[in-house]
Amino acid sequence: MILKGRGISRGIASGEVLLNDSPVSFLGGVAPSTGELTCCPGSSIKGQVFAFPRGKGSTVGSYVMLEMKRVGTLPAAILNESAEPIVATGAVLSGVPLVDGIDLSLLRTGDRCTVDGTAGTVELPDVKEVHVVSCFLRCDEKVLMLKRSDKVGTFKGHWAAVSGYVEEDETPRQTALKEVREELNMLEPELVRSGQPMRVRDGDVIWVVHPFLFQTKERSITIDWEHTEFRWVSPSEMAGLNTVPGLEAVYRSLVK
Repeated sequence: MILKGRGISRGIASGEVLLNDSPVSFLGGVAPSTGELTCCPGSSIKGQVFAFPRGKGSTVGSYVMLEMKRVGTLPAAILNESAEPIVATGAVLSGVPLVDGIDLSLLRTGDRCTVDGTAGTVELPDVKEVHVVSCFLRCDEKVLMLKRSDKVGTFKGHWAAVSGYVEEDETPRQTALKEVREELNMLEPELVRSGQPMRVRDGDVIWVVHPFLFQTKERSITIDWEHTEFRWVSPSEMAGLNTVPGLEAVYRSLVK
């Protein structure tokens, strides 16, 4: 799959992702002679696609990157959530492709990837993207949770909302209405609102979740073979359930 960001420093490079969760200063944070991260002894960014939120520290960091170019310890490419001038300048001067605007939660250390700093893209050949709907049914202040049976293909035994794959010939809205009708035996579900798609990484799959909120006045529910039981819970109770990845965040995106 391909992630789209903003190209900062031109060029194309490939390598394995090395992910760092904290901002990085190339002055003091990286040993230029080896490319080793001072916060992670033994972990070198040399030849890696170095992914971190943003740069920090002295402007001398740009010249540290030039020294790394001289001794051959530069990363193959850099990925940021938000590039700042120090790292951006260093990347341009040293010829390292840099793309920002990337959601680092979608990356894993060891991912193979190709970074195109000209087009602003990050290709992950071993990761696939799957579009699904997540449909929450609300009654008063309670939200319906469904426990997935062992007959479904993914997340068996996990709690979820009504969900389903978006087929090529359907819009997410059409899929949502169909799934609620089929899984809950509701003829005319009342759609309250839809939300912006959210991306959630699980293993080698990035789930693009299209959220929908439905309303009902009845708590009597008929479930199909995809589920073994259901519960009406308060939103705060979701965190205590073994849910599919990102479910609570998807619900919050609908009601914030």
